[in-house]
Amino acid sequence: MLFCHCTMCRKVHGTAFRARGRVRTKDLRWVRGEELVRYYESSPGEHRGFCSVCGSNIFTKFTARPQELGLALGILDDDPGSRPTCHVFVGSKAPWYQITDTLPQYEAFPPVHVQPRFREGDA
Repeated sequence: MLFCHCTMCRKVHGTAFRARGRVRTKDLRWVRGEELVRYYESSPGEHRGFCSVCGSNIFTKFTARPQELGLALGILDDDPGSRPTCHVFVGSKAPWYQITDTLPQYEAFPPVHVQPRFREGDA
């Protein structure tokens, strides 16, 4: 989980940053509403999923990593049990927002991923 301050995330979410988590596609279970999601290719190979009823940004699918989704944490009703570990793309953060926590901050992606990407076969 992380906070992304890139220009695209700020504009898509209409706020200072996007709180994002990673979920394995095999662990995602739809209860209802899957047919209401519409996709937009925001950059090559990255498809943002939006609710076609309310417009909420739900997640991002990655062509190169079909086994994972980037989940917009703001849509969750319950505590996911984890907390964000860093701020990324602070080089393009909103000039009117000041980061006041003590989490590590990176101008772009961290030099070493804070959490490894999921690989096929991971538990």
